[in-house]
Amino acid sequence: MSADDPSVKKTPLYDVHRELGANLVDFAGYLMPLRYASETAEHQAVRTGAGLFDLSHMGEIFLSGPQAAAALDFALVGNISPMPVGKARYTMICAHDGGVLDDLIVYRLAEQTYMVVANAANVAVVRDALVERAEGFDTVVDDRSDSYALIALQGPKAAGIIADFTDAPLDDLKYYAIMAGEVAGVDSLIARTGYTGEDGVELFVSSEDAAKLWKVLDAVDGVVPCGLASRDSLRLEAGMPLYGNELTRETTPFEAGLGRVVKLDKPGEFVGKSALAAQAQTPPGRRLVGLVARGRRAPRKGYAVVTSDGAPCGVVTSGAPSPTLGTPIAMAYLDTGVEASGLAVDVRGRPEPVDVVDLPFYKRS
Repeated sequence: MSADDPSVKKTPLYDVHRELGANLVDFAGYLMPLRYASETAEHQAVRTGAGLFDLSHMGEIFLSGPQAAAALDFALVGNISPMPVGKARYTMICAHDGGVLDDLIVYRLAEQTYMVVANAANVAVVRDALVERAEGFDTVVDDRSDSYALIALQGPKAAGIIADFTDAPLDDLKYYAIMAGEVAGVDSLIARTGYTGEDGVELFVSSEDAAKLWKVLDAVDGVVPCGLASRDSLRLEAGMPLYGNELTRETTPFEAGLGRVVKLDKPGEFVGKSALAAQAQTPPGRRLVGLVARGRRAPRKGYAVVTSDGAPCGVVTSGAPSPTLGTPIAMAYLDTGVEASGLAVDVRGRPEPVDVVDLPFYKRS
């Protein structure tokens, strides 16, 4: 992918990443930083201090109007209407057959205003589905993805650092919540819904203000710019799913162990309800598990999980060496009924023994 290709998308922080010497790669059609120097050092910075991420490739789709909540209740599997202003909810948008189109975070910004944050590769799918499903409701669907940048500061020191640049009452900002405020003089929506397993703050700002805010935060002693590689290893340790890996159009929420987000008891109908209700009554044919390798070779996406006699019984969805645990880890789908003992991952023709463990691999104290 060439930066000169007119079809290539760039975030508002592209020039900043180049100045910092980032290794830029194609991700969901965007040129994004994979790493700046050492991805292990970036990972450890988030676990011990503060790491700075550009997430501006994510989509921001707004729904506003008297029936915005009702439209979202119909369009998504979650129960959005009871959510108070200033709160957020993890949810999904599913197809009629229950397959996951995307996993989302919905923020309630005002009584009649919601922001839906979609994964970069699925913004058009989510937007078009919301427009279609909102027909007949008194609401307006507005894709403002190009107007927003998203900067995340993650790690145990992140909130304290942001507190030095804002008068917003961050002590009142609990997990899965959002508030408006200025950060370093920049109008921001300040959220706390991180994807690393650590505490942290996410800042939704105008595209024009992104570089200014990034440079202020990057200048703080101890803050380390972080790329996609460390973001992936951090979320993997935290057992958080990634769309395209653990979640796909062919995956149901119940297979992924996320049936709790499907609110079958909420009032009224929603898209996929009949299929999801049937799936809830039937044990899924596979389940998502954690794997810890006994050796040093890392299971990778697409590698087969096999039984002691070599029979395929599952597939790895994500895998990498864990900087925190010091051993390779993976998430994988295992066929229902497979014994958890004696399993291995076929790593390029050689079975590498693994232990099945509960997710997440890492949980902050």
